[in-house]
Amino acid sequence: MLNNERIDKARERMMSEGYSALLISSREDIKYFTGIDFNSGERLSAFMLLEDKLVFIVNKLFPQKTLDGVYIKYYDDVESPVAYISSLLETGNCLGIDKNLQSHFLLKLMKMRSDLKYENGSLIVDRIRMVKTPEEVEKMIAASKLNDIAMQRVTQFIDHAIKANNELTEIDVVKQIAIIQNELGSQGLSFEPIVCFGKGGALPHHESDETMLSQNDGIIVDMGSILNGYCSDMTRSFFYGQVTPRYKEIYEIVKEANIRAIQKVAPGVKLSEIDAAARDYIRSCGYGDYFTHRTGHGIGSEVHEFPDVSSVSDVVCESGMCFSIEPGIYLPDEFGVRIEDLVCVTDEGCRVLNEFSKNLIDFNK
Repeated sequence: MLNNERIDKARERMMSEGYSALLISSREDIKYFTGIDFNSGERLSAFMLLEDKLVFIVNKLFPQKTLDGVYIKYYDDVESPVAYISSLLETGNCLGIDKNLQSHFLLKLMKMRSDLKYENGSLIVDRIRMVKTPEEVEKMIAASKLNDIAMQRVTQFIDHAIKANNELTEIDVVKQIAIIQNELGSQGLSFEPIVCFGKGGALPHHESDETMLSQNDGIIVDMGSILNGYCSDMTRSFFYGQVTPRYKEIYEIVKEANIRAIQKVAPGVKLSEIDAAARDYIRSCGYGDYFTHRTGHGIGSEVHEFPDVSSVSDVVCESGMCFSIEPGIYLPDEFGVRIEDLVCVTDEGCRVLNEFSKNLIDFNK
């Protein structure tokens, strides 16, 4: 269903920034404005906002229901959708381009219409999607509650395998995560789970493999799923065996960094300040060189959305924004620790969407 409120916001921002039109080709962005969701593959689908009309450009292979107030322009495989887009624009117009538009479509349009001005128009859409409505926030809360339950079941699965002396690989846990999320009623995984044993945890985006769990291994489980069209994402770190002093030290530093960053979240606070709250603490403990990624990312109908919670982000917190807080320390050839929660900015500060404990859990036989 067409969301006129969102369209009005986008058009108002479009015109205030001097754009004559906004070309939206991202599948999630099209869905956000129109309620239409389908995969057109390599063929261009685009929702176009102009000052006085709305146009949906789509291949004839994907017939659509009528949308009030939207002209649907169908093309076939011997017609050029780019030529049609060109026909809607006048000399000197400034066109806001979707950052995800395939380059061959953009290059063709730029060659065809060198008289136009081109800008990255995605920031207009990103900033609207960034602030969730109360209904969206409720969906985010529900998705995270499901992920909390799933994490509890994952820990039970690992604990059972250890106590039963069963061999357990990273891939075994990844497969079990998919089973658990499906049994709980998720609509799928929001990303491929990251499960790391031992030295693999020193790589923030380690690809889970056949590495077996061994005594005195650190464990990282990073997972999420989709519920009612919205994503969850959470990371917890564990230990197998008697926790070593070094692991305990690193774990408590990361946990404190996570807490400090969360405590910083409030309307009017820059995301760079939230990043600094975690990063400065880790640096003060002597491990700054081992925190190698941003502190967080936006999340909603996609698991990674605008904006980044990073040292270079000038975005200011607004009530309704949802993003992750996930500091980590990664010690080469030893282990890694990452603790991730999702937060939603409120008028008073923020709400943490994850309730699964951040106290260190160690698995023993």
